[in-house]
Amino acid sequence: MTNTQVTLVQIDNYGPWTVTPEPRREADLQTMQSRLYADISQFVGNRGGYVFFSRFDNMIAVTNGLSMADHELLQESVNNRYPVTLSLGVATGTSPVQALADATTLVQEAGSAQDKSRRECLKGRAIETAHQTADDVQIAHFDVINATGNYTDELNAFDTFIEIEQGYAELMRHMRTAHESLSFFVGGDNIIVSCPNLTEGDYEDAIHHVEDAVDVELQVGVGRGENAHDAGFAAKHALEICRADGTRVEVDW
Repeated sequence: MTNTQVTLVQIDNYGPWTVTPEPRREADLQTMQSRLYADISQFVGNRGGYVFFSRFDNMIAVTNGLSMADHELLQESVNNRYPVTLSLGVATGTSPVQALADATTLVQEAGSAQDKSRRECLKGRAIETAHQTADDVQIAHFDVINATGNYTDELNAFDTFIEIEQGYAELMRHMRTAHESLSFFVGGDNIIVSCPNLTEGDYEDAIHHVEDAVDVELQVGVGRGENAHDAGFAAKHALEICRADGTRVEVDW
């Protein structure tokens, strides 16, 4: 039984800040967003978690193994080094989608994303160390079969991007609606999915669904672990078996 801890990371009052006292240069905003994401990813990653940039002003993290004190330290670190602050909602559940929904509600109840009075709210509860298990997190790592040969070396860079994004969008929708999972594009042709307790057959159905819908062929490695790093590393190893043996689905548990 999975028990995924999800943290919603939301920049406080970000929209109004970007145009106060006048609109800020887009290049400066993009640079700040990317640096902030990199720092949050390193902070959470050093503690066994994964962070996904989502819309940048909202980031979604799988944070099994991080305590509420860790989350508070993250807020303090960002406040000391950036012109923006973070509000965080932390929730757990057997379904990553439900955990994110609960985390989102906690932040929303503290105030609007454009509420000047909301600063560094930290709401929710982390899984206690004594209650963590080696099956808490299930991570699936998808990639496109022979993306280099089929797309990168054949199409221009933008058309390749379109093809990859179509596969991602279809997988994201399917995994969300059919399996209560959260899917994130992580660069190249790679998609990482935080999943509940799914079966090998569920993953086979997912890759066939995407192929039928948008004609993009996927393969996937799946792993479990106490935190996102452990589960994701197992998934990476399973995906290497797919690449070596030509299989479509491999699980490591």
